[in-house]
Amino acid sequence: MNHMQLVGTNIHIIDAQKFRMMLIEWGQENFRSFPWRLTRDPYRILISEILLHRTQASQVLPIYEAFINRYPDVHALALATREELHEVLYSLGLRWRIDLLQEMGKELMTRFGGQIPQGRADLLSLPGVSDYIANAVRCFAWDKPEPLIDTNVVRVVSRVFELQAKDSSRRNSYYRKLITALVDPKEPRMYNYALLDLASLVCTKKQLPDCIKCPVRNFCVYGRQNLAISGMD
Repeated sequence: MNHMQLVGTNIHIIDAQKFRMMLIEWGQENFRSFPWRLTRDPYRILISEILLHRTQASQVLPIYEAFINRYPDVHALALATREELHEVLYSLGLRWRIDLLQEMGKELMTRFGGQIPQGRADLLSLPGVSDYIANAVRCFAWDKPEPLIDTNVVRVVSRVFELQAKDSSRRNSYYRKLITALVDPKEPRMYNYALLDLASLVCTKKQLPDCIKCPVRNFCVYGRQNLAISGMD
């Protein structure tokens, strides 16, 4: 028998199981399809997360495809020269990724036998791998229930629970505990994809969120208030 799981703050608590279920159902119907989402290959997922850092998916897409065609695995990446990597990556603008990826390929060969390690500590020991990237690789490659904590996810959670959000909130321990508690333990991969898609398609930053289309609006303090004001509650 499943017991109701409650997650929240002192002033707002939600049924986490229903929240996850409704979000995942919406996510399956509104899934944004990218090549790195259609694979469980940890190498390809790791490369995509490094390329996506501070860069929009639309910009990354052609670069990612060219990169994977040229360097389909760790062995190929380890043999790449800086000049070759520059040729593939220069259009993204963030040139620090060139040296980072070259060094990463060599370390993966020498320390991990050309394999992407599953362990979180091992992933974090690689050059350029942040908490977010390590969690994303573990979740999307191996379905580990890891939280993805960035400004977009913080924005969604802050609206659901009526919390103040700042640029530094993604490093706030309170937010980290709350976002971690919400992750679906059985379907973390689909849950996190859905949460990212919700932030991109509905609960946006640059314009008012489209609360009427939000699958979890009934759990959300901001959403309920927004719909009440507009007379659509």
